[in-house]
Amino acid sequence: MTAVGTDDLTLHKAAELLGVHYMTVYRYVRLGVLPALKVGGSWRVTAADVARVNEHGASAYPVVAGADVAEAAAPVAGRRRAPWSLRLEARLVAGDAAGAWSVVEAALAAGSSVDEIYLDVVSPAMRRIGQRWADGELDIAVEHRATGIVFRLLGRLGPRLVRRGRPRGTVVVGAPEGERHSLAATMVADLLRADGWEVFDLGADLPTESFVHSVKSTPGVVAVGVSVTLAEHLPKVTELSAALRVALPEVLVVAGGEAVSGAEQARSLGAEWADSPATFLALLAVHAGNDAVAE
Repeated sequence: MTAVGTDDLTLHKAAELLGVHYMTVYRYVRLGVLPALKVGGSWRVTAADVARVNEHGASAYPVVAGADVAEAAAPVAGRRRAPWSLRLEARLVAGDAAGAWSVVEAALAAGSSVDEIYLDVVSPAMRRIGQRWADGELDIAVEHRATGIVFRLLGRLGPRLVRRGRPRGTVVVGAPEGERHSLAATMVADLLRADGWEVFDLGADLPTESFVHSVKSTPGVVAVGVSVTLAEHLPKVTELSAALRVALPEVLVVAGGEAVSGAEQARSLGAEWADSPATFLALLAVHAGNDAVAE
């Protein structure tokens, strides 16, 4: 739902048509079951979406532009098949922070682990939102607003991933100069912490000199993760990798993100390639040795 039309309904009207209490419809909206748009302080839903819920019940899936049909058609019951990512996407696009958290809470209550929320719910939702922006479907302000909401979600989820005990080692992550996208690096940082690593997140758009200085001044750094979303910033990754090799040749440099397409390209940048947090952890295990990753 992207614009208000003449057939759009208030939640009270929707409740009347569905034969349920107003708060039930409100819960449908906040959980992403019923797509909605906030207009002038009140939620509006389309007659078509109300009809869909009326026909299929609360198990009806939200219609999200560009959504994978198989995922969208999956039943709500069960943590593996519920379309949590699509529901989160709908709430993020609507700018509904409270509803987004409600989706996350529902997924957790259904049995999803926090790392699954990161990898299977948040990450796909943000990739689709980014693609919808690139396709001209969403304004950049919507993408930025969604990113801001996700950072708030991670702020609530991140502490649950902190692992007690002696760290396995230290990792520094960040984005090179010019790269303003830092969400992926932040998510990877949290997942590395869950595996027992101490992680310092330097954020986005960090000049090479400052990046290297920070790594050098951090004791015991085993690896550096560099996240890059736009291809135009790849030369800065090459520059950073070269500077790190000179300053700290024993440190593993790992590059990842939408702009890095594979291991060969990563090596041309002077780094190893991680296409996922799991790959990053595997590279760490090999580089640090078995003792560093033993339970």
